[in-house]
Amino acid sequence: MKKLYSGLLIGLLTATINYSCKTEQAPSQNLAPNTASPVDLVYPHLDSENSRWFFFSSASRPFGMVNLSPDTEIKGAWGSGYRYKTDTIKGFSHVHGWQISGLSVMPVSITPENETAIYKDFYSKFNHDAEKVSPGYHYVEMERQGITAELTSTKRVGFHKYSFPTNGSPAILFNLNTLLGPNGNVNGTLEKIGNKTLSGELEMTPTHRRPKPFKLFFKIELNSEISAIAQDPETGNYLVFTDENNRDVLMKAAISYTSTANATNNMNSELNHWDFQKVVDDSKAEWNGFLGRIKIEGGSETQQRRFYTDLWHALQGRRVISDINGAYPDNTGDNFRIGQIPFNTEGKPKFNHYNSDSFWGAQWTINTLWGLVYPDIMEDFVHSLIQYYQDGGLVPRGPSGGNYTYVMTGASSTPFIVSAIQKGIVTENLEDIYQALKKNHMPGGIMEKAGYEHKTALGGGFKYYLKNGYVPYPIPEGNFGGHQDGASLTMEYAYQDWTLAQLAKKLGHKEDYDMFLRRSENFKNVFDKSSGWMRPKDVDGVWYKDFDPYEHQHGFIESNGAQSTWFVPHNLGGLAELMGGKEKAVDKLNAQFETAEKLGFAAGNSHAQELHPEYRRVPINYGNQPSIQTAFVFNKLDRPDLTQYWSRKVVGKVFGGLSPATGYNGDEDQGLMGSLAVLMKIGLFQMNGGTENDPTYELGSPIFDRVEVSLHPDYFAGKSFSIEAKNNGQEQWAIKNAKWNQKALNDYSIKHSQLVKGGELELELGGE
Repeated sequence: MKKLYSGLLIGLLTATINYSCKTEQAPSQNLAPNTASPVDLVYPHLDSENSRWFFFSSASRPFGMVNLSPDTEIKGAWGSGYRYKTDTIKGFSHVHGWQISGLSVMPVSITPENETAIYKDFYSKFNHDAEKVSPGYHYVEMERQGITAELTSTKRVGFHKYSFPTNGSPAILFNLNTLLGPNGNVNGTLEKIGNKTLSGELEMTPTHRRPKPFKLFFKIELNSEISAIAQDPETGNYLVFTDENNRDVLMKAAISYTSTANATNNMNSELNHWDFQKVVDDSKAEWNGFLGRIKIEGGSETQQRRFYTDLWHALQGRRVISDINGAYPDNTGDNFRIGQIPFNTEGKPKFNHYNSDSFWGAQWTINTLWGLVYPDIMEDFVHSLIQYYQDGGLVPRGPSGGNYTYVMTGASSTPFIVSAIQKGIVTENLEDIYQALKKNHMPGGIMEKAGYEHKTALGGGFKYYLKNGYVPYPIPEGNFGGHQDGASLTMEYAYQDWTLAQLAKKLGHKEDYDMFLRRSENFKNVFDKSSGWMRPKDVDGVWYKDFDPYEHQHGFIESNGAQSTWFVPHNLGGLAELMGGKEKAVDKLNAQFETAEKLGFAAGNSHAQELHPEYRRVPINYGNQPSIQTAFVFNKLDRPDLTQYWSRKVVGKVFGGLSPATGYNGDEDQGLMGSLAVLMKIGLFQMNGGTENDPTYELGSPIFDRVEVSLHPDYFAGKSFSIEAKNNGQEQWAIKNAKWNQKALNDYSIKHSQLVKGGELELELGGE
């Protein structure tokens, strides 16, 4: 192997600073790694000290409408939901999604002393030592009144099991009108419709990102008779008393975003019995089915547990909003309507409809993981995104509440959809899909809109991109929405144009192909050869003065110039030419990695940045999306050894921990960083998001001795493929030889068409 380039250290503080606070580590389970099921290895508390509203999951199915868990913080989208260091439960709520929340309940024991105060004074302490959490299940003991709660769910129904103490009257508080996560719940109503049955609804108030109100409907069934219902005139919330003689109460809560009738149908279809343990077991089996599509051997117990926790995160956050009969909420027009997903020949909905954060950064994460391991999920999401187009006229980049949020920037759904097509996952109506995507890349499309720009279309600077070949910074019209950083926008649009050009070529649209290919070269217009960095410039073409490539968010979205300079996934050869050739580009990037290593390769979370501002100046940040491809850039610069070396380093420092205090060192964003961690650990990556014809997988350095990926029989011809890493070890990271089905690979890559036919990738590893 060639000697590692040392490079020049960049003018940053280089002292190593440990910004993670002392905290509890994940307890060892003493599991036999080769016999434990994937669910048994998942550690849900990972990074839960730094949780966002939609981050933590327990009683949930893959992509389930219901994501039932305790809330210890209920204010705001950030720093809310289940927060490990907050020792007080403030309710169990059923929805933890992108800009949505709802149906918070709390079991309480009523006595004459607390009856009038319970509507406001119902929080309870709990202790993690008496808590059990695994995918699909949560057990917790509430110390204040001695009530235990167990939670599980189907896809659309939450299932509760409460054990009440012998003193006091058992009751359930329906906290329907409350601040909850990113929004407030208002106009909540509850009605008794049977001796053991309730129904109701509530409204989620608008947010800056989701500007329209959004309703949630629910149906409740109990195994205990309802003895009384009381409503608090001040809060509007409800107290439901159950049979005094039954201290073990089961409650089913089905939800819908369309109607109470559909909530009822969801319950009748998914949970028509009272066997709590069966639902727990079914949930575990479903999670094992998804997680078990990748099997690993070797590595430590901690590495295996972290791997399946990462994979579990890759299947979280983006949640179903359609009912089991295919009804879904459509908020894209002037008036709310209930849409209907078309049926297949069996009379079932062809796909699910989803609430989802942006696909910003998905080209390096879920594009690859879902496109290889979960093609069924990827196809579902493509159809959902196109349904939004059919309803509202644009393919969204992060829909919530049945409507557009315009979260982040550009046309981030384009690479995701093009990748699904290039991998043969989506094969029908390609011309219609192309025209839908093309609209976003033209005047009147989503590229014109900055982040959360709902009423105008100026913040994206798109007209300047078309006229001048770059987006200026600042944009002359002023502030519209967020993320109006011209250099980043230029590079993002250029990459996304390149991906659409590949689909245009596939479908024979030569003029479009030539146009989008020309536009994909616009990244060159924001490269400053005098400084050697991408650099913002104003509308007159004047470079941003006093430019500091490590200054955060001055022309660059959630990043700095050093991180974002490498955002040219479609033409890294062209970028290297601008830098003076591949060797100089290698020296530059390697120097960035050497400095970034001293800062842990990540900017960390906001708390860490407050304590140590130098982390915001890190030259490579694996805590957020803009530079998470950089370790694999070396492959494109003819230095695969450096890809293998640095990708191993990043995995160890950024994605190796297993505790509530750390995990993703920044912003996990609904499975994006979990997906990235999985890909780096198995040693497969796609630089351009898998958007070219017969996409290429580039090789990294897998940390496990053996990885076996089961291939979905509905999409791929092969049954499975495996990756064998011989002589693997902490110091044995370099690929000496690579064979696919006993034939030597000429370079450090393999085609999609090869992998999905099945076979064995054999890697011989060694030291430096």
